[in-house]
Amino acid sequence: MRILFLGDIVGRPGRAIVFERLRQVRRDLRLDLVVANGENASGGIGITAKSARQLLEAGIDVLTGGNHVFRHADIGPFLDAEERLLRPANYPPGAPGRGWRVFRPANRPPFAVINLLGRVFMNAVDCPFRAAEAILAELPADVPVRLVDFHAEATSEKKALGYFLDGRVSAVCGTHTHVQTADAQLLPRGTAYLTDCGMTGPAASALGMDPAEVIGRFLTARPVRFVVSTSPPEMQGALLDVDAATGKVVTIAAWRHPSPPPPTEETP
Repeated sequence: MRILFLGDIVGRPGRAIVFERLRQVRRDLRLDLVVANGENASGGIGITAKSARQLLEAGIDVLTGGNHVFRHADIGPFLDAEERLLRPANYPPGAPGRGWRVFRPANRPPFAVINLLGRVFMNAVDCPFRAAEAILAELPADVPVRLVDFHAEATSEKKALGYFLDGRVSAVCGTHTHVQTADAQLLPRGTAYLTDCGMTGPAASALGMDPAEVIGRFLTARPVRFVVSTSPPEMQGALLDVDAATGKVVTIAAWRHPSPPPPTEETP
């Protein structure tokens, strides 16, 4: 089972590259499943029902959320209605939508996706470790393929959750920082791990935003309105090959499209 987990989709450029290229990527890579974090897909912060619907129609199987998932008012009812859109499971009780789900597609093995939100340098939410433990107790035994999107800021918290879940889920894929890390690995008990999948959005940017606006904030220490960069976008994420019978990941690698150009050799 081949799975692509896309990092945070940011604004119009991030949506555009998904609309234009994801179906071809699915064919080229022979993907069975595409999961993507979509919580910055609308205007660079939050996701609207319209954007979520369009991304699902473009070939994403499951969308996950994060700390901005409730930014737009129309997303609450859509979270309740659309089972393929998740929000972090450790929001306090009463939040719209669901934080995890088992999917049983007709022509593919069953799989589960779990969405969790970190607490270090983030909003005050319930404990992601305890939430994960409770979810695992409910997961059916016949669903060994289990993917976790941990939307968190601190690398230490992400690593800790990876080891906490090692051997009990197929993969822990980090999102939120928009910076793809170089630590794709199999943990000691077999769980695949990547601290951050990166970003699906404008490449020449400050985490997806126009660098000039971000620089202005650093120089003045005053609030500014961030604007999504209009530079050409790229997709970043994690590519996983999974044994569907056991849920064990065979390989995991950081993935980018389009691929960066090779380094230019300097003339001596």
